[in-house]
Amino acid sequence: MANDRDEMDISSDFMTLVDDEGNEHMFEVLDAIETDDGRYLAMIPHYEDPNEQLESDDELVIMKVFTDEEGEYLEAIEEEAEFDAVSAIFTERLGEDYDILYPDDEDEEENG
Repeated sequence: MANDRDEMDISSDFMTLVDDEGNEHMFEVLDAIETDDGRYLAMIPHYEDPNEQLESDDELVIMKVFTDEEGEYLEAIEEEAEFDAVSAIFTERLGEDYDILYPDDEDEEENG
């Protein structure tokens, strides 16, 4: 769901992102960090039905927070080194509470 520029509305631990086509997507914010490079959020898609939430294998979404004269917005992290550094921090912070798999891990499980 990482569009170039998503509008955001933060309400407690949940955030509604509106994509470029006007579609709303609800996310649960799991963690936020600030580094010398900026502010980042780690979140997962949120479902109204708790059973659907439990059964989902959704990916951790990591976005960078930007601010301009219109307010705050999110963008995908373009630089691989920046993404790797930030995702390592979130993995360390969230790893005890969540099973975090990377695409390479999933390939190993399938070929296992």
